[in-house]
Amino acid sequence: MRASWKGAISFGLVSIPVQLYSAVSEHRSPGHQVHREDGGRIRYKRVCELEGEEVAYADIAKAYESSDGRQVVLTDEDMAELPLPSKKVVDVLAFVDEAGIDPLTLSKPYYLGPATPAATKPYVLIRQALAGQSRAAVTKITLSTRESLALVRARGDLLTLQTMLWPDELRAPEGIAPTENVTIRPQELKMAASLMDTLSEDFDLGDVQDDYQRALDALVEAKATGAHPDEVAARSTGESNVVDLMSVLTASVEAAEKDHPKPAKRTDTKAPATTKTRASAKAATGRASAKKTTTTRPRRKTG
Repeated sequence: MRASWKGAISFGLVSIPVQLYSAVSEHRSPGHQVHREDGGRIRYKRVCELEGEEVAYADIAKAYESSDGRQVVLTDEDMAELPLPSKKVVDVLAFVDEAGIDPLTLSKPYYLGPATPAATKPYVLIRQALAGQSRAAVTKITLSTRESLALVRARGDLLTLQTMLWPDELRAPEGIAPTENVTIRPQELKMAASLMDTLSEDFDLGDVQDDYQRALDALVEAKATGAHPDEVAARSTGESNVVDLMSVLTASVEAAEKDHPKPAKRTDTKAPATTKTRASAKAATGRASAKKTTTTRPRRKTG
């Protein structure tokens, strides 16, 4: 794996030379735009809207808008004068409780590795210290000329770095949460918990696959050989997650209904007698009749 950045983790008087590696390889097909009629590639040119002429990349500068709406052009020399103290340093600002980090603030993940043999011991030291205290290091780092917050954490035998949003970049969720008063019954919470437990059994995130990307790749390969899209759909492999989910939900609901059976609907207010109850009642009636029949009358006195 090729390193994309080299620098050092710095906290206090400690400096650990490290290298940064991208931790992700996203599913992206190398698609491009073409002319529908003949398949010719569509190319875009950098054209100045004032002159109508194509501009070389070397003659292109960045422009920003001022607070009053005016356009300000900044050259490479202007950008080079901006202070970037974290340009080649992972500057540790503080160590925080890892569980207290809001996942919404996290962005792109990277792996951090020691850059030299001499960096191995301090690298392992900070890794074990973070893992032992369940802490993470809030840092600053500059990637592609832009400074950003980052979180350094221990993950197995490695240190990882994940870029973060600045606090004022995260929008407030005003007006999104429901405002209606909703009453949730204990039975409904119990049913939801039961379904969650059932769906979580034997779940392994490593088994989850990108079905769309797999189908797209199969479609590209099939059409390259002249197959019709309908034939590709018919040969589609991999089961639908929706079908699997519905079967699990159905099984979960059935199991929940067995644990919580619904009372049978009756029109009368008395419970119907069972066979055993009727037999017991009949026997009791028989015993009462026999007792009445065998009862002796008092003898009549004779003079």
